[in-house]
Amino acid sequence: QEQLVQSGGGSAQAGGSLRLSCAASGYFNTMAWFRQAPGKEREGVAAIDRERDGTTTYADSVKGRFTISRDNTKNTLYLQMHTLKPDDTAMYYCAASQFRQWSSLRDTRYNYWGQGTQVTVTV
Repeated sequence: QEQLVQSGGGSAQAGGSLRLSCAASGYFNTMAWFRQAPGKEREGVAAIDRERDGTTTYADSVKGRFTISRDNTKNTLYLQMHTLKPDDTAMYYCAASQFRQWSSLRDTRYNYWGQGTQVTVTV
């Protein structure tokens, strides 16, 4: 049964770093990270296709600070976050599609979701 299980996250001071992981059971092509802060809409953060030439896409707000990667041998997705800002505080979710979504940040493209993990960045 296809499943996504997240780990990592927690609290960090502004300027610090955190890493999120998402262990997948089953085959997935495009995988992505989304986040949702209280009172705000869910936002696509980064996405990556399975293929070796797969593209990656980042939200403008995280470009140059966050890196999405995946290890297909471990069936795991990662989000390395550097230079964290208080505005990065949110619940983070991994998402996946069994089909190639060309690293889309549209949440409607994904039908499998992780349980969510809180990231809190303090000044």
